[in-house]
Amino acid sequence: HRVTINVKKRKGEKMQSRFIAALFLSILTTTTALLSSPPFLRHLSSPSALSTTFRGGSITTTTTTLQMSSVVKEGDTLPLDLVLKEGQANYEKPVDVTLGELLKGKKVAIFGVPGAFTPGCSKSHLPSFITAQDDLKAKGVDLTICVATNDAYVMEAWGSSSGGAEAGIRFLSDSNAELAKALGLALEKGIMVRCARFSLIADDGVVTNYFSASENSSDTWAPNVLAAL
Repeated sequence: HRVTINVKKRKGEKMQSRFIAALFLSILTTTTALLSSPPFLRHLSSPSALSTTFRGGSITTTTTTLQMSSVVKEGDTLPLDLVLKEGQANYEKPVDVTLGELLKGKKVAIFGVPGAFTPGCSKSHLPSFITAQDDLKAKGVDLTICVATNDAYVMEAWGSSSGGAEAGIRFLSDSNAELAKALGLALEKGIMVRCARFSLIADDGVVTNYFSASENSSDTWAPNVLAAL
């Protein structure tokens, strides 16, 4: 693109015109260098923090990679001291729930979804666990927990309207994505961090079975979980 700067060259303003043109050219050159720099391009496709410093017409770009946990696997101990939120009926204040207190001495099924009320989660993933509650209990599962990064009020509403809460499933909010990050399943999606779809079985806080949706979403549904127990 051709950029033209019209400056009235009255007497005594010739130097000002040259200064403006030089300043504009410097800004344009610096911006182009930033947008085409390898650190910036890597930043677009990786979890990193980018900072840029301008000094004396030169550009210094620093990229700091955010530390993310590796994806959870069988044999891992879940973050037992992590606190989630559980919404209450009639819009009462959500209560804190420590993950370790729920898992202690129990065999627990946990499934995570990208979002409450979303099509795949509401039509397939959640219903599969609702209808499988009796079968899961017959396999020794004491409790089923559903987690997502929606706030506690949304999770409570989803549990109530879907019939999941009535079936005995606990709907917990991981609104700060702390659990998702600890499991290595955090997804940057728009204005919020979401959790990748998964299911797992934990025995006294230790993961005994893990089910990923990396190949097929149905791999995380209750029938596949039951088949592995």
